[in-house]
Amino acid sequence: MSSQPNGAWLTQDAYDRLAKELAELEGPGRTDIAERIAAARDEGDLKENGGYHAAREEQGKMEARIADLQRLLKNAVVGEAPKDDGVVEPGMVVAISMAGKERTFLLGNREIADGDDLEVYSTESPLGSAIHGSKVGDTVDYIAPNGKSLPIEILRAKPYTA
Repeated sequence: MSSQPNGAWLTQDAYDRLAKELAELEGPGRTDIAERIAAARDEGDLKENGGYHAAREEQGKMEARIADLQRLLKNAVVGEAPKDDGVVEPGMVVAISMAGKERTFLLGNREIADGDDLEVYSTESPLGSAIHGSKVGDTVDYIAPNGKSLPIEILRAKPYTA
């Protein structure tokens, strides 16, 4: 039932934003960090050089982000924002009622939300796969991690807008 057999579903806007970030990190970002490491190395004893160690740590984080972005963009399935038709699918902000509590989250990839504090569930997650394809007003069975079956009512599903 998953609509993303080969990778994460992204809107064209999210894909373009991430591709721009990747280009920035791979070019000017790598050059800048290499220059900062070289300058810190020139300051002498590396054991006592906080600037050198901080720059190396930052370089490691940046290279991890580059690898994540390369993998994500290589395998991404790019699509238009979903229609505002009440069907739960990637790119929708979904409100559900579960165990008497309302929860609202984005269904899809966290990169779509671009720093938004919105909780995100993928369509591969247990909750995401349970509700994917359902419609507003539907009640679906969700098997919780503890093995119990919970009814989930779909209250709202609207396309995410940044």
